[in-house]
Formats: sequence, structure tokens, C-alpha cells
Amino acid sequence: MPTLLSAQTYPSAKDPRTTLKPGRFDAGIAEKNMRLLSTTPKPAQFDTVRGLTFVNSDLAFRDNLVIQANFAGFTIWDIKNPAKPALLSVVRCITSQGDPTIYGNLLFLSAEGAGNRNDCADGGVKDPKDHMAGVRIFDVSDPTAPKLVKNVQTCKGSHTHTLVPHPKDKNVIYLYVSGQQGARPDTELAGCKNGNDPADVSNSLYQLDIIKVELDRPENARVIPGARIFTGLGGAGECKQFCAPVDPRFAGRQRQAPAEDMPDGPRNCHDVTAYPAMNLLAASCSTHSIMVDISNPEKPFRIDALSDTNNFQGRHTAAFSNDGKKIIQTDEWGGGTSPMCQASSMIELGGNTVITLDAKKKQSQRAYFKLPAAQSAEENCVSHNGGIIPVPGRDLYIQGWYQGGVSIMDFTDPDKAFEVGYFDRGSIDPPRPVDVPSAASAGMNRNVRGNGNVIGGSWGAYYWNGLVFSSEMDRGLDILELTPSAELTANEIAAAKLVTFKEYNPQSQPKMVWPAAFVVVRSYLDQLVRGQGLAAARTTAIDAALTAAEQQTGAARAAALRTLATQVDRDVAGAKDGARVRAMAGEIRRLAAATK
Repeated sequence: MPTLLSAQTYPSAKDPRTTLKPGRFDAGIAEKNMRLLSTTPKPAQFDTVRGLTFVNSDLAFRDNLVIQANFAGFTIWDIKNPAKPALLSVVRCITSQGDPTIYGNLLFLSAEGAGNRNDCADGGVKDPKDHMAGVRIFDVSDPTAPKLVKNVQTCKGSHTHTLVPHPKDKNVIYLYVSGQQGARPDTELAGCKNGNDPADVSNSLYQLDIIKVELDRPENARVIPGARIFTGLGGAGECKQFCAPVDPRFAGRQRQAPAEDMPDGPRNCHDVTAYPAMNLLAASCSTHSIMVDISNPEKPFRIDALSDTNNFQGRHTAAFSNDGKKIIQTDEWGGGTSPMCQASSMIELGGNTVITLDAKKKQSQRAYFKLPAAQSAEENCVSHNGGIIPVPGRDLYIQGWYQGGVSIMDFTDPDKAFEVGYFDRGSIDPPRPVDVPSAASAGMNRNVRGNGNVIGGSWGAYYWNGLVFSSEMDRGLDILELTPSAELTANEIAAAKLVTFKEYNPQSQPKMVWPAAFVVVRSYLDQLVRGQGLAAARTTAIDAALTAAEQQTGAARAAALRTLATQVDRDVAGAKDGARVRAMAGEIRRLAAATK
């Protein structure tokens, strides 16, 4: 068990988020360093709260398009006007959670579960030959009329998948497929086999399936030999100490410790996150965080594995810091349908952990982070999907917490992660009376997932080209913008807006590069002022010098900036935060070199 270097207090009941008015579309709202621009309800085809059949899931981005997946298909939004997104198309296609990835004109959707059909239709699977479990490929060259190109069948289906580009051939991409289901019967899909021996290469478990796609011939996409990264990871069961609370309704069916016939190590992953620029993949696999080398996507190999069975019940997803020296891993304690963010909830479970990587990519677990606002018993809440906000000099992670809302975590210091901002609504359902039955509670079925409450909230929240997008499982699509304060300044927000991409799939993380700009330099300066990393007299003088340089042009500006960079170099030795001062000096020089 790793040493706990830093942890928050338990969620606070005094936070503004704990007293919000409930309501599906009229709930109270609490905001900090974020502002809601628009909420666009689900299209009529998905407008239902029945179980998980029609809930929104994850997002993918291309140009002015946002693809919002749903357990029953997907929606394509045009967000040129973020205050009023335009509906381009709705595709009904039963696909379980439908994890999406877009690449060029191709959209990929994960399919898992017993109810998905090859023809996308409702009604369930009557004949095994009609069962679809794997990855669907759609042509979205015309976003108003997507077309199904192919269903790529895999033995375990696909809970999630992650895009890895070929390092040299731009016509080839790979999809690393995750999911923790057992293998399908050989009679349904030839070659599938269950087994508990990690060394048995003939069994379908203990590997990440890999799909190879040639972009000019997507109809030929096929499964190739998978990534066997789990061999030799025994000795740590899936749940030993801090397990999901015992539910008396499922007595005898809820495993609280590894059964005798269960493997003692992971056999697959919930999610994997690729960082192609660094040839790395961070795999979230039950009790294990596994670091993988993907320099050859067809022959990946394990670099390192970290286990924490006591404090992480179900590693869910990951994200890299931009420099690749840290990763975030989330823990989906309870599976996302339970209220795991109450004041009494365990701080060690249901949140994030920060992991540092050394020069050899070996992992060390550091601080925990749990949403610091107590949520109600009516709100399914646990850490879920997110991505990096491109603020230079800081590591900021924005993510959805289901009905815990959207939160921004600063993990620049891996031992002291803390919250910077949030957006949250009150619960969808009203509280249930304790003593007196009411109409509001009478219709709730306590024998279904969520204890009869509507499952909703932010599935995932992502920063994309200047705005924040949150897929609200029940209410629709939220678009937010960052707002400045002392904790997140106008310069930092402006610098983040300088980083733009044509496409963004959060599980295939892009490298962020900032152009030379005054707001980039000033972001570092703001951080030094906030953290008192440099004497106030010097930060004031540097601010004045930057203002003077910005008022000049051409050679005069470049010369002023070079002079300032030399002066800042001398500040490094006596600074409390010398590394940040050095980084600021480098940005001043880069700005001088770019000045024409």
C-alpha cells in the first residue's frame, strides 16, 4: 500500500453546492470560475429518463462539430454559435454506452452488452448472429446524414476504445479496445475463449484487443493480435478492503473479496489513454495502473504497473500532464449510479489520484483528490471523465462527476491537488420524505439502479478550443466558459485559448504547444504573484517592463524583451519558485525571437 502523502478533508457540507434546489430543468446552480453559456436538451429521439437506455455518454470533437454519444445512438451538433448549438443529425442505434472517437470523416462507437444488433435496431437480439459487440464505424463526411460502414466484432465487445495513430503511415490508425466483460461464446464469434491463465495466449482475456483501420478502406477494418500486458500481475485482487457498500438486496451476489476461482490480477482495463506524442499509454485496469510503450502500436509492451488495492476500487480513466511527468487516474467507485460523494463517503475512494513518472516511466502514487462538496443521497456522484485545460505553467484537469457537476482540479504540485472551479446543479430528484410518503417518492422503484433516482449529471467535461463542453446524461449538452479570478486569471484563460486543435478525442491526448505571446508570459507572472514565488518588487517591475515592451514594435520590442529576459535570469537564484521564473525567462526570449 503506498504511503498517503496528502489528502483532502472529507467533503464539506458548507459548500454552496450542498444546498441547491432540485429539479430536472429548473435546479439551482452554483458556479465558480465558470459560467454556463447554454444548455441544449436531448433531441426527442433520446428524451427519456428510463434507466440507462437513453442516457447521453461521451463526446468527440472536430472543427465546429460536437459528437454526443448516447446509449441508443448519437447526436451531431454544430457549435459555431455556442449560445445556441444547431442540431445536424440524430442517429438511433442501440450501442450500449457508445464511446465515440472521430478521425477525419470516420466516427467510431464502442458497443458492449447483449442488446446491440448489427442493424442498430431496437428490440434486443433474438438470434446470436445478429449480435453486435465491438466497434461500429460510421461515415460522417456529411454530418447531416451519417452512414454505417462496418461493425467490427470483438470477443469481449468494447466498453471504451482509444485511438493510436500509426507513427509513419498517415493512412493507418489503431483502436485499442477496453472492457471487462467475459468472452463471447465460440459459437457466436469463432476463436473466442474464456480462461483464468494469463499466460494462455489462446484465451481472449488478459489482453487489450486492437483494431487496425486503413482510412481509405474502413470497410476492411479488422482485429489484429492484441496487447498482452497483464501477464505476471498476480497478487492483488479486485477488491480487498474498501469495496462498494454491501447492498442487502443483492445478498450473496455482491463480491466483497476475491472468490477462490477468480484471478488475482487484472485481465483487462476499463479505459486506456494514449499520449501518442510521447509513445505512451496509461491503462486503468481495476486495481492496477499500467504504463505501456506504444512506439510500435502493433507490438506494445508494459513498462510498469502500480497497484493500490486498498484505496482504489475500480480505476476508470487517466490523463497525462502536458510534459508527460504525471498522470491522473480516476476511481469510479460504485459504477457511477450511486451517491458516492456524500459527507460520509470515504475520501480514499471515488476520486482521483495523482501519479508521478520518473525518467524510466516508473510510477509513484502521490495525492488523492475528492470532490470537496457533499452531495445528496439523490445524486449519483463519483469521479468520471475529463481532460487537460491548456494553461501554461499549470496542470489543470477538468472533469465530470455525474450529479456532482463539473470540477477543475489543479495538480501542478502532485502532493497538493486542489479545486480551482466548478459548475453544479441541484439533484434531478427531490429529497424523499423520511416519515411521510409523498407522490414524488411513491413512484420511485427502489429495486432499480440508482435506488429509484434518475441517473444523470456530467458524464465527461472537456476543454475544447476555448470553451468547456459537458455531456449531461439526462439534461442535454452544457457549454460553459471559464471566468477570471485570482485563482484563474484573465491572462491564463487567454493563453489557454491560444491552443486549438482540428480534432479532439479525450482518450487520445494531444500535445499542447503555445505560440509566443504576452499572455503566455503574463500567465507565468500571475502564477508567481499568486504563489509568492518571486519578491513582489520584482514581479511589479517585470509587469511594468512587459507593459513597456508591448507598447513598442519591431526591433525595439525585441530588444526590450531580450534585456528583460536577461534580468529575469538573475532572479532565478533568489526566487522561491526558481523553476517557474526560469520558464518565464524562456517564454520572454521566445517572444523576443518571434517579434518582427
